Amino acid sequence: MRKLILAGVASIALGGLAAGTASKLVWAQPAPPDAVAVEPGHPGGAPMPPPLPSPPPGMHGPWAMRGPHGPRGFGEGPLTGGPQAAALIFHPEDRQLTAPEVQKIAEAFLLWNGNRDWKVTQVVAGPNGKIGFAFATADGGVIARFTMDSKTGRVARVG
Repeated sequence: MRKLILAGVASIALGGLAAGTASKLVWAQPAPPDAVAVEPGHPGGAPMPPPLPSPPPGMHGPWAMRGPHGPRGFGEGPLTGGPQAAALIFHPEDRQLTAPEVQKIAEAFLLWNGNRDWKVTQVVAGPNGKIGFAFATADGGVIARFTMDSKTGRVARVG
């Protein structure tokens, strides 16, 4: 058993040493002199490529990108940021959900997750703005009970 462990440790050490040496060799190579770009018309070097074309109005070029969504987090324009986009996904402080709306949300949750056998039953508005509902089987057996806050839309399991 000890020989097996020593052999494993030795192979890991040698592998790490080989990988470190190989990475130093790959990154330590200087660029060939003819690949270095200089200003156009500079004697002794290759000319630089032409500059990038100007971006269309309202757009930034690839040099302005800062991550997956552009320089300001979600870019600009009606569907990518700014006040226009906030209207698409704005969540008011008080959603003022009613019992039928909570039932639709719960049914949509089941449908979204591919469950077409369960039903939403026993939807009742309770105290403190909580609306209770239950998931039940097709024959009426209750599987789980939940409440949804009519103000925030948060769901909590109660049974």
